[in-house]
Amino acid sequence: MAMGETRTGNEPQARYDVVVVGAGFAGLYLLHRLRGQGLSVRVFEQGSGVGGTWYWNRYPGARCDVESMQYSYSFSDKLQQQWDWSERYAPQPEILAYANHVADRFDLRRDIQFDTRVESAVFDETARRWRVTTADGETSSAQFVVLATGCLSNARMPNIAGIADYAGKTYHTGHWPHEPIDFTGQRVGVIGTGSSAIQSIPLIAEQASQLVVFQRTANFSVPARNAPLTPEDRKQFRDNYPEIRRIAREEMRNGIVTAPPEKGALDEPDEARRRNYEGRWTRGGLTFMAAYNNLALEKAANDTAADFVRAKIAEIVKDPVVAKLLQPDSHPIGSKRICVDTDYYATFNRDNVELVDLRADPIEQITRLGVRAGDKEYPLDAIVFATGFDAMTGSVAKIGIKGRNGRTLNAKWAEGPRTFLGLMSEGFPNLFLITGPGSPSVLSNMIVSIEQHVDWIADCLADMRRQGLDCIEATKEAEDNWVAHVNEVASGTLYPQANSWYMGANVPGKPRVFMPYIGGVGVYRQICNDVATSGYQGFALSGDAITKRAAASS
Repeated sequence: MAMGETRTGNEPQARYDVVVVGAGFAGLYLLHRLRGQGLSVRVFEQGSGVGGTWYWNRYPGARCDVESMQYSYSFSDKLQQQWDWSERYAPQPEILAYANHVADRFDLRRDIQFDTRVESAVFDETARRWRVTTADGETSSAQFVVLATGCLSNARMPNIAGIADYAGKTYHTGHWPHEPIDFTGQRVGVIGTGSSAIQSIPLIAEQASQLVVFQRTANFSVPARNAPLTPEDRKQFRDNYPEIRRIAREEMRNGIVTAPPEKGALDEPDEARRRNYEGRWTRGGLTFMAAYNNLALEKAANDTAADFVRAKIAEIVKDPVVAKLLQPDSHPIGSKRICVDTDYYATFNRDNVELVDLRADPIEQITRLGVRAGDKEYPLDAIVFATGFDAMTGSVAKIGIKGRNGRTLNAKWAEGPRTFLGLMSEGFPNLFLITGPGSPSVLSNMIVSIEQHVDWIADCLADMRRQGLDCIEATKEAEDNWVAHVNEVASGTLYPQANSWYMGANVPGKPRVFMPYIGGVGVYRQICNDVATSGYQGFALSGDAITKRAAASS
């Protein structure tokens, strides 16, 4: 029966070598790689277009916090030489246009099924294949399933009483409407002060007649200093791309090329340190945290950077009471992903902007007309929920995944996610994760980490095919050792001190486990390469070829 031909009963409608869930940057590149190996691939995407994070997050001011010349694919030199990024930090519409260009350039859409949500994936131990069912009831059979579902793709609404009773408009930054929203003349409330709020608040404030920002936890943010890219800027990258990409992959902890710090924060006099921070602040961007080599390791060193940013906030914000509320005091700087902004703190100098401290006056409920915090009600025409994501695991958790013996992945991960290398989870053969928990993922330039995982998986499948193997699975011992290593490395840093989404702390009831691997992109890449070259040590491989060899030797 031909692929795609309808079958009766419980038979899958189609058979593929690989089913990929998600058509963001990971799914697109994976489809390109696997198709080049002659594998039959089907990508299921719940959105109506490609782009993943950049398809859903269309809120005002949405842009990448990694410079565009580095936040881009490296697998095609023609692509990186020909695509013209317009700004130092690309805005969301431009990144989405880039994703669409890649889909068209490499003719990827014909293997992507849009508006399709994967409901379940069940492993058949006898057939050694996955049965994938979508929300419309269609089923497919695949030897391998790859979850390219993204780390920040499951938008989370807060559990606040009265949301359903509110008479005004509501928006979530992670599921923004596809048409422009005009807040002119409206009273708008923004709940949350994470990255998406910090990017959108200055633009909403320019339109709204009144903006009320509801803040529970103040966040550190540094200026982006965004600017147009000149032809000379682009040429400098293009002429040096091979070396830039190599350094990002092999030498940079976070996959972003910058001059590595050679000393600690307390190794030079106060005035020299202040000049260093001032220079980083003036240049802008995430490399502020690369000023010294011990900012993530030692609290005394970290305090010097945190105090510098707090002083900048006090300098920018005219009202000392508001400035004090905006100065983070509950976590080391960088232990939550540091934000990058354009005029965020200065926005609170506007007459039409009010900051509500939810630590002093928690939100009691959302009423029909607005938000009640403490003993005061704030009438609002619209509420923007900038309340983040169920990060790292949320999108995977929405799929009913069953592995060996009917065990569900959600049950296995009930106390926190467990993987080997962030690539596979024991008990779930032939199921791969891209930038899953236990890999650098959100602590890195995502494109660097995505390409590394896609290449590793594609090479693994090619190796298996050459050896006549049809099944790969993480061993329990390797997984246990890796989880212990991830936690051990994290515990040597300041990161676990923050109630961050890295820890799952933004989701009530979610286990507090530090999810990403903090050992660095270069170190992690070498570990993965060593595992592969050692014959996939830590994985159990099987197939007809092994069975025949075993029979022959017995």
